[in-house]
Amino acid sequence: MQTDFLVIGSGIAGLTYALKVAQDCPDKTVTILTKTQSDETNTKYAQGGIAGVMDADNDSFEKHIEDTLVAGDGLCNRHVVEIVVKEGVERIREIIAWGAQFDKEPDGDFKLGKEGGHSEYRILHHKDVTGMEMERALLAAIKRRPNIRLISHCFVLDIITQHHLGYLVTKSTPDIECYGVYVLDLSTNKIEKILAGTTMLASGGNGQVYRTTTNPAIATGDGVSMVYRAKGRIENMEFIQFHPTALYEPGVRGQSFLITEAVRGDGGILRNQNGEAFMERYDPRKDLAPRDIVARAIDNEMKVAGTEHVFLDCRHFSREKFIEHFPNIYEKCLSIGVDISKDMIPVAPAAHYSCGGIKTDEWGRTSIKNLYAAGECASTGLHGANRLASNSLLEAMVFAHRAYLDTMAQSNTGSLSREKNRNELIPDWNASGTSSPREMILITQSVKELKLLMSDYVGIVRNNERLLRANRRLDLLHEETEALYERTAVSPQLCELRNMITVAYLIVKGASFRHESRGLHYNTDFPEKSPILQNTIL
Repeated sequence: MQTDFLVIGSGIAGLTYALKVAQDCPDKTVTILTKTQSDETNTKYAQGGIAGVMDADNDSFEKHIEDTLVAGDGLCNRHVVEIVVKEGVERIREIIAWGAQFDKEPDGDFKLGKEGGHSEYRILHHKDVTGMEMERALLAAIKRRPNIRLISHCFVLDIITQHHLGYLVTKSTPDIECYGVYVLDLSTNKIEKILAGTTMLASGGNGQVYRTTTNPAIATGDGVSMVYRAKGRIENMEFIQFHPTALYEPGVRGQSFLITEAVRGDGGILRNQNGEAFMERYDPRKDLAPRDIVARAIDNEMKVAGTEHVFLDCRHFSREKFIEHFPNIYEKCLSIGVDISKDMIPVAPAAHYSCGGIKTDEWGRTSIKNLYAAGECASTGLHGANRLASNSLLEAMVFAHRAYLDTMAQSNTGSLSREKNRNELIPDWNASGTSSPREMILITQSVKELKLLMSDYVGIVRNNERLLRANRRLDLLHEETEALYERTAVSPQLCELRNMITVAYLIVKGASFRHESRGLHYNTDFPEKSPILQNTIL
């Protein structure tokens, strides 16, 4: 297959980019690939909302910028922060025009919430399913564009570069180019190549490398891993954000139900096993401190008490208002026997968001030509060492838009044209010498081992010995998995394992390079911050 524009991922970043290029280029084809159904994305599970300066009387760009910089703990790119905050309001208005509905006050003004790290009320939301509502609106808009083709159940294996034409490609190779991708069509179990003039990588996060995460099963770091294999630049992978308040359910592993930060924004209080409101001992902002501080505080309370969770107290809330604002949370808690008007909600931190990823510039360009990245898989410079709550959906839309603008500028100069003979030289996927796996346990057990070692050694609190152990065990898992990959026909399970091992390696390597504690990275052997600010480029 050949397409003018190829988009990998159907979350808010990918859909926004696809919609814009399709509208501007009605005579060109846009192809979106997603590895399960079209709406199964990290966007769908974003509960809290999207941050934007919508109340100019009480808020300002300067306040939002400062809140973002404080949360990022010195590593944000201020220029990028200013871009996202100032351009984000227009992007919010744009998605409203496309049909997204945010909650409003009786007088018609938007209901604005407040979350950890924010100095003002600026969070727009659709009850407690904001991401799902934005995803719905974008998918509806996509369906109205005849030149967009959305292919579900299609697993992208690798980015095609000069390497596949027989050239030696290394990190120092100038002008690495992306020509398209190899994909495994899960409906036919055949591997195809899709060639494209421009590729947008919007493949989401990597929370599944941890035992407990708020991310869906698809969040296995595929995009970051593919770019790393293609010798693209990755940065700041050590900054994994653990959401402080995932619902604790005994025995439940994998995807945890998220209790949005907006609950604390509305007055929810964290309490330990003794019923004490403990956050005042850790930060003057108490329950509305940035996520890195709250998650470490909860982790410490759990370790001191020897428990697996703390509590979020909402008993003082009006039941009617809680149900109005957080209907899904109310129903979920009730389903496990927790009545928020009588019972406190058991919560514990869970892997939630990757602040690092594929290094991009202010236009979403990666270090590989004709390849853009946006959304959670990208590292734009906005989040620094810790993401401010509700900035992720904003960032995805702003950078999808900026990548679209740059794509149009490049297309107008003809720089994205392709040579027909070169496309003909790109080989088909070579699966010779491989056979079907005899035992899936070789894959499933390795996944369990990976999640366990990352959770135990590379979690909220780290030290040098833990990182060294993690690295040694990852080396063995990598060696075993690569041997299996060489002799076995590819499957989504094997490829996801391979990608997760790569992501885990990048997290450990970044954490090992950072000899300080900053933002989401806390190393007990280096408890102080370094006076030298630097990114970890991998």
